Amino acid sequence: MKPRITVITLGVDDLERSLAFYRNGLGFPTQGIIGKEFEHGAVAFFDMQPGLKLALWSRADIAHDTNIAPTDHSPTELTIGHNVSSREEVDAVMQQAQSAGAQIIKPARETFWGGYAGYFKDPDDHLWEVVWNPHLLPE
Repeated sequence: MKPRITVITLGVDDLERSLAFYRNGLGFPTQGIIGKEFEHGAVAFFDMQPGLKLALWSRADIAHDTNIAPTDHSPTELTIGHNVSSREEVDAVMQQAQSAGAQIIKPARETFWGGYAGYFKDPDDHLWEVVWNPHLLPE
């Protein structure tokens, strides 16, 4: 297996609410919800960097598709890292997320490893780390 990830799908409780958060609040580009004509098919895709999409799909539909019963979830099961080019950009993204309705979990601050980072939760409790890492700068 080649190490390649092309889609990250987040299970959500309210697809319309999550779409508004990512599209209107964070400014992620999308064509909106597609697949409504299919039972369990409504999904929203967002274009990220080349070769990667973020998808939002109902937790109930994921459970149906996988034949796995829904269970309680924990925000600490997964974090999504959003690397930026400066400390100031970390602060700006954190402010944008908060203005969009995100809950700030850990305000941005200096890290023990020499970077600068903070965490927010989206409306479905997914954790995002906004980070400036001087050793892992985005292109």
